[in-house]
Amino acid sequence: MKNTRLGEYAAVKTAASRFNLVMPAFDLPLSELKVYQGSSPRPSDLDEYWNTVQRELDALDPQVKRVPNLTLKVDHVECFDLWFVGLGGAKIYAKYVRPKATVGRAPGPAVVRFHGYSAASADWSELIGYASSGVAIAAMDCRGQGGRSEDVGGVAGTTLRGHIIRGLEDPDPTKLMFRSIFADTALMARIVMGFDEVDATRVGSAGGSQGGALALACAALEPRIKRVASVFPFLCDYRRIWEMDLAKQAFEELSYFLRWFDPRHERVEEIFTKLGYIDIQNLTPRIKGEVLMFTGLMDQVCPPSSQFAAYNKIPGKKEMVLYPDYGHEALPGEKDRVFNFLAEL
Repeated sequence: MKNTRLGEYAAVKTAASRFNLVMPAFDLPLSELKVYQGSSPRPSDLDEYWNTVQRELDALDPQVKRVPNLTLKVDHVECFDLWFVGLGGAKIYAKYVRPKATVGRAPGPAVVRFHGYSAASADWSELIGYASSGVAIAAMDCRGQGGRSEDVGGVAGTTLRGHIIRGLEDPDPTKLMFRSIFADTALMARIVMGFDEVDATRVGSAGGSQGGALALACAALEPRIKRVASVFPFLCDYRRIWEMDLAKQAFEELSYFLRWFDPRHERVEEIFTKLGYIDIQNLTPRIKGEVLMFTGLMDQVCPPSSQFAAYNKIPGKKEMVLYPDYGHEALPGEKDRVFNFLAEL
């Protein structure tokens, strides 16, 4: 049975606020969040599953194309439409902005950036700040969402609804759509690391919500990623989301799937174990770089416990920046702190 405690915790929070106590409105107390390890099952062959993806990327010819883009009228940076071919033959698009090439410039740092669920890469003008500071940046469109990347399911254009559960009914877990999307992030990082103007030892990943999850997945699958900035990451601890009765909004497809394909909850363990292949908390132990994560303790889209499940498994240097009164929304000062963290590359 799902555990719905939102009203109870909201009442406790209201009472506690009179005494200026800081605590989540509906999730676990902060002391428990700091040690929470997740409630979703982990597939027994998870490591080989992702090792196979890395071998597939090793064998792939991404057919990289970099075409100048003149949308912005600036002369100190250079903008490119970046195309490459991912797993399954999908054409993946990214915006790429670099400092203007000069004779004798040594290879410099770079950032690979990822967007939220259903969205697309940021406008060019939002990317030039990094390039202006000497950091090249590539911003990827996720296949089948709001941008130009291709979902090879047989149609052109968006195929958004159901990306989490895409492939869940297939006996072959390699058919899960986020397997390919996670692989796209690592492939783009590899491509950027291979550019002459980029120092492969100084590359970071960044994003918020789905983008925060993809920034972590990228670092898990491309161990050379030096720094990761992840803002309230999505795609973590699916069973926890469902048990909290928060399979809504971005996670709504989980509720839909269980209602229609397991109405008596006879396959819950099987379903959540399979989702474990694409659960960010199961990838974060692979991360080698330094991680800076941001979490709002009022987040009812990606609740704090789901995010801590991923954060607590990161083995190396890390920091969690907490916003006690914020949910899944803009966090004051977060963008500036992320910029400084990545610009230090």
